[in-house]
Amino acid sequence: MTFEDFARAHGLIINHTIPHRWVAVPTTDHPHKRNGRYKVIGDVGWVQNWATMDRPEMWKGQAPLTIKSYVPKDDREELAQKAAQKAAWILKQCTTETHPYLERKGFPDERGNVWQGKLVIPMRRAGRLVGCQLISGDGEKKFLHGQVTKGASFTIDAKGIDIFCEGFATALSVRAVMQAIKIRYRIHVAFSAGNMKEVCRAFDGGIVIADNDASGVGERTAREIGKPYFLPPTVGHDFNDLHLAVGVFHASQSLKKVLIDARREDAETLPRSA
Repeated sequence: MTFEDFARAHGLIINHTIPHRWVAVPTTDHPHKRNGRYKVIGDVGWVQNWATMDRPEMWKGQAPLTIKSYVPKDDREELAQKAAQKAAWILKQCTTETHPYLERKGFPDERGNVWQGKLVIPMRRAGRLVGCQLISGDGEKKFLHGQVTKGASFTIDAKGIDIFCEGFATALSVRAVMQAIKIRYRIHVAFSAGNMKEVCRAFDGGIVIADNDASGVGERTAREIGKPYFLPPTVGHDFNDLHLAVGVFHASQSLKKVLIDARREDAETLPRSA
């Protein structure tokens, strides 16, 4: 994989590379902003999409590696603790209200945690608050500096089938569809395709709702996870885009086959009675 392909797989839009310095570039989720950055030196490079990554990832020839030592371990732990504390403080300051981002995503009456004009989505790992995602009215997404994102998620729990997805708006659309067809759900928002793999490790069964991004990362990740998955038919769409385009009924019919397959797989893994 070339460095350019590696960067595109993480959502960065690069026409040509500029070596030896950090370069800010647009991303596929924010094409009109410089929400990504990269640096490349010979056969080593780093990329970061601020909307989906809490730290850069490293590319080296054919072997991309997560930079676990990019920040010294003691410093990372201190930053993570401070981020968790800040997230708790932010949530205490939040008011419950509607938000322009939710309106744009088809949920004008949905109320959420709002702080300083930003929608706040708490992120937990093993039940413990580790940070939050902040979403502005125009859809720009940020994590708190230093927070833990690996394995962290936000859950909408109706005590039903586990459903894993990347974004909060996708989760709201999945919830609307599941409520319409009267099937209980437990929706896990993982905030990125890569982190969805981490979140899924803790659960048997369930289904994945993948984003059909142009890079193909969403579908590749869903295949690697190995659970039944649903992929919107249009390149560039996530499940929220599908919901807005075709409505709740048609979106629910599209999802039903995956739900049936998941139920069949779950039934096959149950022990047979004597």
